[in-house]
Amino acid sequence: MRKFGDKARIALLLASVAASPFALAAPSYAQDTVTEEEELVVTARRTEESLQEVPASVSAFSEQQLQRLGATDATGLQGAVPNLNIVQGRGSSNATNIYIRGVGQPDALQTFDPAVGFYVDGVYYSRIRGTQMDLLDIERVEVLRGPQGTLYGKNTIGGAYSIITRRPGQDPHGLFQVTAGDYGQLESRIAASGPLTDTLAIGGALFGASRDGYVTNPVTNEEYNNRNAWGGRFQAAWDPASNFNVDFSVDYAEEDNALTMGQAVSSLTTIVGVPIPAGAVPSPLPEFNFTARATPGLPNSSEMTHWGSSLRASWELSDNLTLRSISAYRNLNYTDYVDIDATFLELGDVLVDVDQDQVSQEFQAIWEGDRWTTIGGLFYLRENVGSHQEAYADDLLGTFLGGGTFTRTVDDDLQTTSMAAYVNATYQLTDRLSVSGGLRYTEEEKDYFRTTSTFSSNALFTANPARPPVNINDTWDDISGLISIDYQLTDDFLLYGRVAQGFKSGGFNGRANNPGEEAPYDPETVTSYEAGFKSDWFDNTLRANFAVFYNDYRDFQARVSNLTTDPGSGLPSIELTVLNAGQLEISGAELELSYRPVEALTLDAQIGYLNAEYGEFEDLRFTSFGNSRAFQTPAFSPEWTSRFGAAYTWDVGAEGSVVLAGSARFRSRQALAVDNTITNSTTEIAGLFQDDYWLYDASLTWNVNDIFSIAVQGRNLSDEVYKTDGQEFSSVGNIRTVYYGAPQTTSIVFTARY
Repeated sequence: MRKFGDKARIALLLASVAASPFALAAPSYAQDTVTEEEELVVTARRTEESLQEVPASVSAFSEQQLQRLGATDATGLQGAVPNLNIVQGRGSSNATNIYIRGVGQPDALQTFDPAVGFYVDGVYYSRIRGTQMDLLDIERVEVLRGPQGTLYGKNTIGGAYSIITRRPGQDPHGLFQVTAGDYGQLESRIAASGPLTDTLAIGGALFGASRDGYVTNPVTNEEYNNRNAWGGRFQAAWDPASNFNVDFSVDYAEEDNALTMGQAVSSLTTIVGVPIPAGAVPSPLPEFNFTARATPGLPNSSEMTHWGSSLRASWELSDNLTLRSISAYRNLNYTDYVDIDATFLELGDVLVDVDQDQVSQEFQAIWEGDRWTTIGGLFYLRENVGSHQEAYADDLLGTFLGGGTFTRTVDDDLQTTSMAAYVNATYQLTDRLSVSGGLRYTEEEKDYFRTTSTFSSNALFTANPARPPVNINDTWDDISGLISIDYQLTDDFLLYGRVAQGFKSGGFNGRANNPGEEAPYDPETVTSYEAGFKSDWFDNTLRANFAVFYNDYRDFQARVSNLTTDPGSGLPSIELTVLNAGQLEISGAELELSYRPVEALTLDAQIGYLNAEYGEFEDLRFTSFGNSRAFQTPAFSPEWTSRFGAAYTWDVGAEGSVVLAGSARFRSRQALAVDNTITNSTTEIAGLFQDDYWLYDASLTWNVNDIFSIAVQGRNLSDEVYKTDGQEFSSVGNIRTVYYGAPQTTSIVFTARY
């Protein structure tokens, strides 16, 4: 166990002590988990309403449902939401690649904004780093599909992933959980909350997680793709009056992991295209066997600290009018070493050292009358991201250029100021017919400063030639809207239709390798058309929700790779350009089913169909095709995603109950990178695709008197070897690397609640 193992044990011991006063005060028979029979209340539209009353595609999961799915972190919903792709990001243990309905941004570089908004208790997280978070002591998770700009703070062009934590209350609550499993897995979670006074309640939660690596170096026996993390959260809920409440929260998380290693899928070359000596990298590569060899001397390290605080206040001025404020500060630091080429060669090894902080403020006014519900808001965010990057590429030079050492450094700073005003109003024309409309105005300003230097012992490269600093600024603004209509055909059948627009501002290319490549790229927009129904049947034993949609996605931001010639030196030069590539046309359908034919049996299914095609994709490299690569397959857009689940409960009397649950998850063939054909060719790069595959999970849980439970859980029971993400840097030594999901694992989970 690495150094954070001791810290995790200390944190959990402290949590046990902190929890003990609440444990003594709590009745031993109390239970406050949400039951399957209760109707889930969500805040997808910023007001509390039944999930079945929301005229939009929203999937919501209570704490109990998350446990049945085995979802312990943000990626645990993979497969449980139609047309959602949520996996660990490429080459990093703390980034999350989120796509919804074919819209997303997989690049974790600090200058790229996410396309799916990630929120915790209404606070927006600006980076996809730090979102690989533990789902500890939460109330529910909501996933909103399609643009949400008229209700949410920023960058919800594809949708929103919203986590709502458990609010401390007057009823004592406690949780203790220990998990042990394959690969030396050991995890502990402790949470407790309860009242200090009639108006003030506090709560705390701590977790520690340790697991050996899935991937091993066969020469040194070093392990990669492991986990060592710990963190916690403190909350206070103050209700000084019946119409006024304040919530304070502070959280902290720390990770010290090894490298995240993938597998090279193309033969590697020097910068001038000379193949790496035979035997250095096997070609063709065999099926991945969870072994890899990182570059000797590259630190086997990926570290992160992430913390923040928020203050949320709500004041009901009258029976109709409520004012809310959400103030937050967040700080993210990570030092990642990444072996991009995934071999012992020094072709694409990098250090990414980032220090990010953000301050955000959101004000909301909510009016709820007999027929009108209106939500207006003001949003402000100021973000600073500073980074130091080093790229090591000694083996890239090759003997043709005389060999030697080569290191390039980038130091940059990005400052973003985002301001927005939005309003969303719903008018009930009749008892069953409602119309809604919304508008959002967004203005974003970005300032970017960058210096670049090269250090090389090769005579062809001047020692430490620092390029002139880059200092650029740009501003983008946008007005986007929403129109929807819904009709309650019966008490159990809701019909709806909506048109929503989304916007994500432009930016600067933090991967620029040549002068001018950092030039601003434009915003991207989407117009989404959706229609669907939500329904309950047969005395609420069957729930069926269905939606069809069409997305017109324009000017999407794509990073592409190319090799050119430096006009000054005549040497090969790598281009890593960001394009506003053109247009994507995305259509599809989604079906969510839940059926309880008898009290003991629950069946559920989530099925997504997606047809994503480029309408336009301009790229000057594809001269044989009219400077277009619109024939390519869009990334992370499988035609079919589905999950089929079942759970059966046996009542064993005084001994409690036994629950057997299982699921089968399917994803059809998908591309893992934007660049997925050979340049100026229709020939697909087979290694950058993942074929159809199924995953099977199961669990057996014994619940004892609603207080204790012990579960045996199995994930990926067929031990499927499957890819989840890919890197495409073919201009850098022909690098193409893919990353894999976890192999078969089993674990035992002991839980105690009050």
